[in-house]
Amino acid sequence: MIQAVIFDMDGILIDTEKYLYRYWKQASQEAGYELTHEQLLRFRSFSKEYAEPYFKELLGQDFDFRAVRARRKELMRAHVETYGVEKKQGVDEFLDWLTEKGYKKAVSTAAKAERTREHLTRLGLYDRFDQIACAPALPHGKPMPDVYLYACEKIGEKPENCLALEDSDNGALAAYRAGCKVVMVKDLADPLPETARFLTGTAENLLEVIPILKQLG
Repeated sequence: MIQAVIFDMDGILIDTEKYLYRYWKQASQEAGYELTHEQLLRFRSFSKEYAEPYFKELLGQDFDFRAVRARRKELMRAHVETYGVEKKQGVDEFLDWLTEKGYKKAVSTAAKAERTREHLTRLGLYDRFDQIACAPALPHGKPMPDVYLYACEKIGEKPENCLALEDSDNGALAAYRAGCKVVMVKDLADPLPETARFLTGTAENLLEVIPILKQLG
């Protein structure tokens, strides 16, 4: 029986994945590299330890990952300062429903703690969760299971009693490796075939997760 729902942040709670995509592409172009749509999608939710070798394998060992990443962060920071961040569709309604039904709620994100707190607080979401787990504080980030195992530990639930909500294949793999049931909520792309095989379900938005939870009991 599902006792808790664990949320990814970017692309699930806040509508930022499209900007992360845009500014990774721009920063790479400024450095003289052209990344394809598929290449950009495949590294979503990769922690730094996996993203750097991914890019170097694609683009060559001369690719200055740290400089390009720093430029991407600069572009993203400027965007957020100018335009802020937005909630994804159905966030408040879904959280209300989970609270009413007695589910525990946690966040499991690849973002740093300070960025997580800043974004979720700005949108009035930070205090709506029982626990927040951030991958940079752990030995390994996504697609390894560390951050989901940590989130389960913090909320006092076994992974098999937790439903993870992800929008990326790497994030979904991290949750699956931890032993959670996983639903992908579509953001920039559908799940890859190898991801679809282990998913409990898919949804177009958070409100479509409600009938999945009802079926799981």
